[in-house]
Amino acid sequence: MNLSEIGQRIRDRREELGLSQDRLAKLGGLSRVTINQLETGSIGDLGVSKLLNLLDLLGLTLDAQARATQGHALRMASRTASVSYKRELSPRELSQALADGTLPFEITPHVATLLDEAPLPIIVSAVEEAALKEHVAPKAIWRHVIRWALALQSSRKAWA
Repeated sequence: MNLSEIGQRIRDRREELGLSQDRLAKLGGLSRVTINQLETGSIGDLGVSKLLNLLDLLGLTLDAQARATQGHALRMASRTASVSYKRELSPRELSQALADGTLPFEITPHVATLLDEAPLPIIVSAVEEAALKEHVAPKAIWRHVIRWALALQSSRKAWA
């Protein structure tokens, strides 16, 4: 669930309770403009403590549940890693490399691109998917990823 979806639920609940945006803002210690931006999905950020306070005020909860996996993370990761290369990295090659920690020479540039440029949620999901497919603990795969990032001198701070 993103902030825009949360904002819509806040609007629905506010209306159920018969509250105006102004009244909710006053009750929540926020501005009416902030409530309006939250409900319309145009707010950049609200801050966790303010959001949780507002949800509590309205009798709503914020459930941190794992997203349903689609089973396509390895495919997305391999495509992301292959964008700049003639040879495409297959999801199977990536899965096997992640699982056993061996980085074949022919996919090294792809993995470097993946580690430096792929969105982190795709990498996290690919590690989870590879762990399930290859029957390897995710913790072991993360050790491989970190080792590769250091060896390939990745510029991404997440690997430091």
